[in-house]
Amino acid sequence: MNTSIAKDTSSARLLSLNTGLPVHVEWNGKSVYTGFIKTPSSEPLHISAEGIQQDGQGDLKNHGGPDKAACVYSADHYSWWSEQMNRPFEPGAFGENFTVQGLQEQDVCIGDTYRIGTATVQVSQPRQPCFKLAAHLERNEMILRVRDTGYSGFYFRVITPGTIQAGDTFTLLSREGKGTTIAECNRVLYHEKGDTAALRHLLDEPALAKSLHKHLSKRLAD
Repeated sequence: MNTSIAKDTSSARLLSLNTGLPVHVEWNGKSVYTGFIKTPSSEPLHISAEGIQQDGQGDLKNHGGPDKAACVYSADHYSWWSEQMNRPFEPGAFGENFTVQGLQEQDVCIGDTYRIGTATVQVSQPRQPCFKLAAHLERNEMILRVRDTGYSGFYFRVITPGTIQAGDTFTLLSREGKGTTIAECNRVLYHEKGDTAALRHLLDEPALAKSLHKHLSKRLAD
């Protein structure tokens, strides 16, 4: 185990804890069943390997599960998006469960393990934007813009269940792996195709989500 800590995370904290159960919404003339719409919780909630109390996903094939127990997005990006899109952004606007401060894609690595509240969580993979983000923000270009900026957010798996609430701070316990950042993972996903050294390095990350490992492994056979 690599226990080196590359960044002081004493200022990293959970600004807002957001949850929501699936509902039907209209998008391009079709009804979509989605749990994307999240609202802040004012009370402590339990988090386990299967997700957060009072939260759910409409598409269980691509969302949720042990490697995607909580979706995380940095509020540090919100001012940039507001300037670009000329609109305000509130916690949960990107469908995230955790709106955080001080944890950005260039600083967070696959396998980083944190204590938050009474729970222990671990970074598993980047968040991969889908059409539901575009539908919620009513901007068709959002998927490409998130990929181009790298402002993707990421997922936590739960190592130890516990209780969390807005205002809790993150304590980095360990960095289990090779130090591949979420930003580097995004570069491999969207901008560097084929069998490359960076791809093989990412696939060697022991904490990489199983579904993403399977998806990326296919490039080695192409």
